[in-house]
Formats: sequence, structure tokens, C-alpha cells
Amino acid sequence: MAELINSANWLIILIHDAVTCADSVNCGDTRQLAIDCCIFAAVKKIIVVEAMQKDLGGGAGGPSTPKLRHRRRFNEVTQDSTASNGTHLLANDQNKYKSMWIRTYSTLWMFGGFAFILYIGHLYICALVVVLQVLMARELFSLLRKAHEDRRLPGFRLLNWHFFFTAMLFVYGRILSQRFFNTVTSDQVLYRLVSSLIKYHMVICYFLYILGFMWFILTLKKKMYKYQFGQYAWTHMILIVVFTQSSFAVANIFGGIFWFLFPASLIIINDIAAYIFGFFFGKTPLIKLSPKKTWEGFIGASVTTIISAFVLAYVLGQFKWLTCPRKDLSTGWLDCDPGPLFKPVYFSLPGWLPQWFPWNEIAVLPVQWHALWLGLFASIIAPFGGFFASGFKRAFKIKDFGDSIPGHGGITDRMDCQMVMAVFAYIYHQSFVVPQSFSVEMILDQILVNLTFEEQRNLYRRLGDILREN
Repeated sequence: MAELINSANWLIILIHDAVTCADSVNCGDTRQLAIDCCIFAAVKKIIVVEAMQKDLGGGAGGPSTPKLRHRRRFNEVTQDSTASNGTHLLANDQNKYKSMWIRTYSTLWMFGGFAFILYIGHLYICALVVVLQVLMARELFSLLRKAHEDRRLPGFRLLNWHFFFTAMLFVYGRILSQRFFNTVTSDQVLYRLVSSLIKYHMVICYFLYILGFMWFILTLKKKMYKYQFGQYAWTHMILIVVFTQSSFAVANIFGGIFWFLFPASLIIINDIAAYIFGFFFGKTPLIKLSPKKTWEGFIGASVTTIISAFVLAYVLGQFKWLTCPRKDLSTGWLDCDPGPLFKPVYFSLPGWLPQWFPWNEIAVLPVQWHALWLGLFASIIAPFGGFFASGFKRAFKIKDFGDSIPGHGGITDRMDCQMVMAVFAYIYHQSFVVPQSFSVEMILDQILVNLTFEEQRNLYRRLGDILREN
């Protein structure tokens, strides 16, 4: 603002001097020529004055060299704010209470909606994940979008979405193929159709990708190569880093809602605890990439998350709706044997405890020991997903990826740590929780996926013959 006022003052002085000069100096045959001549003289005078001020070290007070300006986007930050790494702590923020209430209000709405979707079932949770993936892709696609170039490339945005939905078909086809089989086994027509689609699933996805690849090559335009190849690379980065990681959440859902809800809850608890501890006690900056993160918030959130993991696993482990795996795509209520992982083991308490202590023994679910490892990862490793996103935003000089959630930013701002956690939860579940030996269920799954209906009937007859002989 001061720079603008300074420039206006110089302009007023320049015009005044030029008009006054025209009355007293003979610069030409007419008054207009005299004014033009004196404007030139006044500009020379300003240049000389600026040069003198710079020589004397007083350039800061004079008019600065004009700078090219551009309109800032809604989420773009200024250079001053990006330069103050580590100095803008939440504990020193003057507007922190207003920000806290906005975040709290938005969080309550998100909790309510999320709880309702959890209640109505697995398929609807998957639909929620898909919607979040589409919204994240929309935010990230538009991050490098340039309106001028896009106008010269009609259909180029559609090509990005073609790659996105091809990746979606490939990933979800792999994850949900067995559930499709189990859903349509009673209908012969649908069963044959689904069998054919799953058998040729990889071929279909491959040729859809090749179609997009050819589409991209045919749309290349001279003087636009760099922009187009940059967008092509950007699209694939989004698919690999964002879409593929978040898709592991869907695999977790069908292994039991517990394995989706529990890791996601740990990230939410860690985020809230870090905000609260940083809000009231944060004084020591943690990392320059994210100036509001503090050591106090990080340590407080880590302890809170690990303790919460042990307690929350016990609470969630009581509900069969959360612990039972879903074998098909139906939406009915689930009732199953939860298995030894969710059956309590009782431990006697030591005798030196005071007499007034109400319990002689405590019940611990075996899953609670697994929960401690998940809590440790959620509190120490998963926040680096947020740091990565912070560095990414600083590289592009933006404050948030979007503004769809008041007080929180965009969908991507809320999902950065969740993606890292979803991958770890899936790998941990498959490596340390799911039995590694063959079971009847696993063999039946392989038979249904890999054998045709006639081959299955032939196998049934041969097994019958073997059993009768024995």
C-alpha cells in the first residue's frame, strides 16, 4: 500500500511539474509539445533522484521499480508469508480462537456425516472413498491448469479424467472381483457376464490406457509440447501417489470396517491432539515446511494417539458390524464369529493394588496389541504425509489445495496422512493378522475366480468320486 501511495505521489508531482514547466520553458512550437518535452525532462529527473538514493542506501524510501503483478488465486500465499518459516506459531496467532471455532464446527459436521455412512454399510463407505478420490483429483488437476493453454487444447481436461477412470477400473476391478463373483452366483447370466469381464479385466484396462495414450499423442500441438507433457506427467503422478494409495482403504473396508475405521480414527485423533497441544503449549517449531507445527504438539499428539489406540481398539472390537469381513457387495446386516483376535483374554492384577480398587482382573483383546503398532505409526510416521503436502504447497505457493471444508482447506489437505496410513494398515493386516496358511475359504475363492462353471461342476463330480472311494 505504501508503495502504491508513493508511486501516485510521484505521478502527481510529474504532471504538476510538466504543466508548470510548459508555461515557462520553450520546448516546442505548441503548448502540447512543450508539455511532452517537459514530461520527458521530469522523468529524467526522477531517474537521477532514484540513482542518487540508491547510491546513498536510501532506495527503500523512494519509488520502487515497477513489478509485474498477477491476480492471486483463493489459496495462494504471498512471498512474505512463505518467508516466515517457523515464526508463525499457533500459540502466537491473534485469530486462533476464531479459527478454532470454524474448524470445530466443520469437524462436527464431518463426524456426523461419517458416522451415518458407517452405519449404512460397506458399499456406501466405498462410495464415499470414491467421491473423495474424485474431489482430490479435481483439486490436483486444477493446480497446474492454465486457462490460456486449455482454451487452445479442447478436450485435454477430458483426457485427464479418462486416465483417472481407467485407473479406477483397474484398481477396483482387482480389489472387488471376488465380491462380484459372490454377489451374482445365483444368476447364471450375470455370473457368466461377470466371469468374462473379470477374465479379460486386465486386457480391457490396458487397451483403455493405450487409447488414452494415442489420444494424447494425436492432440500434441506445436509450441504446447512442454505444457502437454507436463500435464501428462502430473496426471500420472496423481494416479500413483494419490489414487493408488487411497484405494487401499477400500481393501481394508471389506476385510472388516474395523480395519478402515480404526486407522482413520487414529489419524483424526493425532491431528486433533496436535492442534490442541500446539494451540495451548506450542512454542518450539518442529519443521520449516509447516511453520505452525511444534514439538509440543507432535509429542503430545504421539502420546495421546498411542494411548487412544489401545483403548479405542477395545471399544470398536465389541461390535460385530465392524469386525466381520464382507464377502460380497450386499448391504445386509452382518453376524459372524469374530475369531480369536476379538475375543477377550483375561489378566489377573497384582495383589499389591489397594483393596478399594474395583477390578481383580482386566480383559484385553489380542487386537489391542496390534493397535499399539498402528498407533505408533499413526503418531510418528504418518505425519510425514502432512509434511510432504506442506512442502508441496510451498513449492506452488498456495495455502491450501482447496476451500471445500471451512477451516480445513480442501479434501486433499485432510487426506494427506490418511493415504499413508491406509497403505500401512493394509500391509500390516495382510502380513501379521490374516492367516498365511491355506483355508477352505481361500481355495474356494481361487476356484470361483479361475475356473469356468463347467470346470467347477467337473471338479465337484471328481471330488465326490474321491470322497466315495474313501
